[in-house]
Amino acid sequence: MAKEAVLLLNMGGPSSLYEVEVFLTNMFHDPHILSIRNTFFRKMIGNFIVSKRSEKSKKIYAAIGGKSPITEITFSLTQKLEKLDTTRLYTYVMRYTPPYSKMVLEDLKNKGIQSLVLMSMYPQYSTTTTLSSITDIYDSLKALSYSPNVRVIDRFYQNDMFNQAILEDIKKALDGKDSTEFTLILSAHGIPEKVVQKGDTYQKECEENFEIIKNKLQEQNIVFKDIILSYQSKVGPMKWIGPDTDKVIQKCKNGKVIIYPISFTIDNSETKYELCIQYKQLAQELGIKDYIVCPCLNNSDSFAKMILEYVEANTKGLK
Repeated sequence: MAKEAVLLLNMGGPSSLYEVEVFLTNMFHDPHILSIRNTFFRKMIGNFIVSKRSEKSKKIYAAIGGKSPITEITFSLTQKLEKLDTTRLYTYVMRYTPPYSKMVLEDLKNKGIQSLVLMSMYPQYSTTTTLSSITDIYDSLKALSYSPNVRVIDRFYQNDMFNQAILEDIKKALDGKDSTEFTLILSAHGIPEKVVQKGDTYQKECEENFEIIKNKLQEQNIVFKDIILSYQSKVGPMKWIGPDTDKVIQKCKNGKVIIYPISFTIDNSETKYELCIQYKQLAQELGIKDYIVCPCLNNSDSFAKMILEYVEANTKGLK
């Protein structure tokens, strides 16, 4: 029996159309997402947002098969990790849909697991994602009176294996086409500007990741017409960090575009619907001659090996 468990932490996504409202409700009740201190008012406003977004979200998930692919892919990734590393137990926790932290941690406690590694599936750190997941874990540990040794991997955008895997996937998606004819868009999930103004490092880390990939492309003589960092998935009237991915695509009218989802490691509605369906339609309307979306790293061998490297050598204690 393994004494250490590695928990892959992610946002989650509905496993059926019936779970869409659960997903949205949990998300918009999260104080890291909707930063209203008063719990009553946060839930009231969150419920209003859910009522406005629910039907639209159901149509989005219906268009990609009636569910998010995130849970199945993550489960497959943990299976691959357990084959590569038989000394540890690999599992996962979703923030807004099952499996929730409390149920996973209760199972690990009953199995006598004495040590946990928390592995964020978000390459760049943000209070809206990474901190929310880690805080949720600690709240559940406290509720369960469970006190294992805990280590954390809260970001990995600087990792060479991670960035090299991105380059390999970009080359694979091009499939021999002339890269100099394409604009490469590195699309990250957006966040409100006010979150950054409060000290969130996410935008800075996305920009650093962008520069790392640009430098690696240059080192390997892979040349694009242009390389642009953009942000997608804006919600509501607040000002968000930019430029917006759809606005960048519009500037590529009659050209060729390849998009890599730089802040996502597992495919979800933002990649499978927003990039692959919604923005593809936009590209067609603009007369873009070739529109390519790279898949996320998902359950690839390269991503699994990167996770193992971090578990072995790059973990650190949480304070």
